[in-house]
Amino acid sequence: MLVQKREESEVNQNRIIDQIRCLGIDMIAEAKSGHPGIVLGAAPILYTLYAHHLRIDPGNPNYFNRDRFVMSCGHGSALLYATLYMAGFSISLEDLKQFRQIDSITPGHPEYGVTPGVDMTTGPLGQGFASAVGMAIAEAHLRSRLNKGKKEVIDFYTYVLCSDGDLMEGISYEAASFAGTLKLNKLIVLYDSNDICLDGKTSQTFTDNVAMRFVSLGWNVITVSDGDNYEAISKAIDEAKTSADKPTLIEVKTVIGKYSFLEGTNAVHGSPLSKEDISNIKEKLKVRDIPFTISKNTCEEFQELIQKRCKKLSEKFEKTVENLSEEEKTFLQLFMQDGKKIDMKDFVYTPPEDRMESPRDTSSKILNSVVLSHPLLLGGSADLFAANRTYIKEGGDFSYQNYSGKNIFFGVREHAMGAILNGLALCGFRPYGSTFLSFSDYMKPAIRLACMMKLPVVYVFSHDSISVGEDGPTHQPVEQLLSLRATPNLEVFRPADANEVIGAYRAIFEKNDGPAVITLSRNVLPILETTNAADVSKGGYVVFDSERKALGIVIATGEEVHLAIEVAKRLRVKGIEIRVVSMPNLERFQAQDEDYIEEVLPVEIRKIVIEASSSYSWNQIVFNKKYLITLDQFGQSGPSASVYQKFGFDLDQLEEKIETLLK
Repeated sequence: MLVQKREESEVNQNRIIDQIRCLGIDMIAEAKSGHPGIVLGAAPILYTLYAHHLRIDPGNPNYFNRDRFVMSCGHGSALLYATLYMAGFSISLEDLKQFRQIDSITPGHPEYGVTPGVDMTTGPLGQGFASAVGMAIAEAHLRSRLNKGKKEVIDFYTYVLCSDGDLMEGISYEAASFAGTLKLNKLIVLYDSNDICLDGKTSQTFTDNVAMRFVSLGWNVITVSDGDNYEAISKAIDEAKTSADKPTLIEVKTVIGKYSFLEGTNAVHGSPLSKEDISNIKEKLKVRDIPFTISKNTCEEFQELIQKRCKKLSEKFEKTVENLSEEEKTFLQLFMQDGKKIDMKDFVYTPPEDRMESPRDTSSKILNSVVLSHPLLLGGSADLFAANRTYIKEGGDFSYQNYSGKNIFFGVREHAMGAILNGLALCGFRPYGSTFLSFSDYMKPAIRLACMMKLPVVYVFSHDSISVGEDGPTHQPVEQLLSLRATPNLEVFRPADANEVIGAYRAIFEKNDGPAVITLSRNVLPILETTNAADVSKGGYVVFDSERKALGIVIATGEEVHLAIEVAKRLRVKGIEIRVVSMPNLERFQAQDEDYIEEVLPVEIRKIVIEASSSYSWNQIVFNKKYLITLDQFGQSGPSASVYQKFGFDLDQLEEKIETLLK
């Protein structure tokens, strides 16, 4: 009798897995687009995770202490959506039929905030893996702050499904190295290892001994030789959860496109299957050959497996929260609420007596004043704390010995830092990361995803000009401001002095969501009498005005504002009156009402832009290129004054150019 029950149980579990497989390939066939190989090969992995391990609540998919799951190989979205549907999440059969269609909740790659049960937008390979490290860091930090004695408040696991492609991308190596260093034992990565990539066999491009690589990085590694053996997969996950001081990689050997005519080949990776092949697969699996045919009993069995483990988890967590002290409850509520606004009204800033200060030093003072008093703020630098000035003096260092620390030493890992910040933000933090502006290029894929998900990440980029001088063109940003300004949903601030740095942080922190960049000069600059922190929120405003009707208006940003004002003073002596407008945030200014824009930049007066950066940022404001004193080539190595002179940004040349243009 016991043997019979066990056999029935096995049959039922196989039936659930096969139903997931068939739903997935039906979705891809209906859309005429998608990736059936991973659906057929990795369905047992996802089934095992959801049925037997993932602590979730399909009826309350966002409860805070749930386990996180990241589909790093986002091309496997059909597999994820089919699993979520069968698991009882708020996804309908019609939603599955609308896979990859306009305005559906089942887009081509998983999108955060669109599909119930999707914890992150994924698609660019490696990003999900690296962001999951950020989620594990978030759990470790919150656990260290809230779990006292026998009290277990926060204890969620972060699971990842990744592919060979994820592990080829360099970002995964950076992130895995960091996770091993930090001993993030509640991070478990399931590796769909099938030896095939889109162009062919991985033996052509990827011959790493992955297991030894991860062992060298400080990970546990478990191998499951049969990807169809859900019991072996489940046993491996159980073993991974016993780890006390290491993250775990579970390599599951699968067959891509299992049961297809094309199984084991790259031909099944990224193209829909033929009608004949779908019929062949369903015949082998004993599933009715009618698209989107669902066995109600099979769905119920799957949901019962989940409910037995998880039905009271979210309620239990709510009760745990209710029993916290008011201080602890207030602390945790900050992470659980949607709004991430940070009030800067109590920040402390003392300007130097000589009123000379580099914007990066002003930024340091503000962060040191604000970060310690706001639990949501957590961040660090990519091995540039001293240069970026983002170290929090009394914040403590985040490490495996002190998960409560506020300073994260990311090491020389800009790629991973960008993604880790996203993982932190997805767990309720308002994180920040810092490097040189020219190295923001390394972070662009992660920044782009933060913008899509509207995550409240802050990027602090110092050394924002060719005036870094001797370091040369590799460190002198030119096109980066343009690239960042062109990114949808990204706020970009380039403040001119201490007042505008304060204003930029206020504008950033007063928003509840969305990422922002603040770029900072390393050079010591005067704190101007005419700059205004409050006006930064408008994007642009007048910082030096003409005494009579202006012949022209000079628009500048950052340290070039100081040059523009000096030129205006020189030209006044010659009887040429100009207005200077500081434009710390171009997009905000363009979003102001027409009356304000006309007040600052009257239509009939010629405009000239000074910015030692790409001209293309300014085409909407200045239509004639001769009025753009900008830089569309790489810089050179030399003293900053010499570099400015070489490219026409010294005071003498600026004065001559502007005088000529206005005459």
